[in-house]
Amino acid sequence: MSPSQAERLRAMIEEDILSFKLKPGDKLDECRLAEMYGTSRTPVREALRQLSSNGLIEIRPHKGAIVAKLGIRELVELLEVMAELEGGCGRLAAKSCMNSDMDAIIAAQETCRKYAELRDPQSYQKANEAFHDSIYSASRNECLVKLTLSIRNRVAPYRRLRLEQVSRLKFSVAEHDKIVHAIQESLPEEADRLLQLHILNLGSELRRMFSVISTADWSAPSERREMRVADMASLESVPVK
Repeated sequence: MSPSQAERLRAMIEEDILSFKLKPGDKLDECRLAEMYGTSRTPVREALRQLSSNGLIEIRPHKGAIVAKLGIRELVELLEVMAELEGGCGRLAAKSCMNSDMDAIIAAQETCRKYAELRDPQSYQKANEAFHDSIYSASRNECLVKLTLSIRNRVAPYRRLRLEQVSRLKFSVAEHDKIVHAIQESLPEEADRLLQLHILNLGSELRRMFSVISTADWSAPSERREMRVADMASLESVPVK
């Protein structure tokens, strides 16, 4: 087994988890995964071990592996940590952002705006990640970026679920605009505050989202799942404490 093969499989399985092809609670059978990805069980086993170390899957003794499920308390705590880390990225970006960094941030935001106007949540999700990536890069702090990405990957399936609601996109773009302005005007504390709020706004939607996750039939057609996700619009605010 070459390390590159296990790493390739890890990246493929990770993407399937983050895109909800593999959903929270799904069983990860080594034989089935080996067949799915056209390889032997040995690199699959190593890939699962790597994914277990970053929290995306759970390996249960004598029961095998499953895609990790987060309880509401754990998700709230992870979002609080992520808000602090993202705020730090924004603060550093506002202090030391180069012209090329700013150009990348603005370009990423315009891509987000385009897909929001097209009411295309799937494309917006990727554009949104690119927007945040551009801010991470502008922070010029590799250690901070690594920590932020680690937490982001843990909560990514739940954040993507929320962005499936088309009405959420315009609010996300509006929040982005304020963040871009703060970084562009070299306002580090404001950039920090706005990015934290941007992440913590998800806290007001967590309880309803978990209701959807716990009751949704993930094997059902995506249209039915989107109808359930749309129900989240009626959620009352639940502040993150």
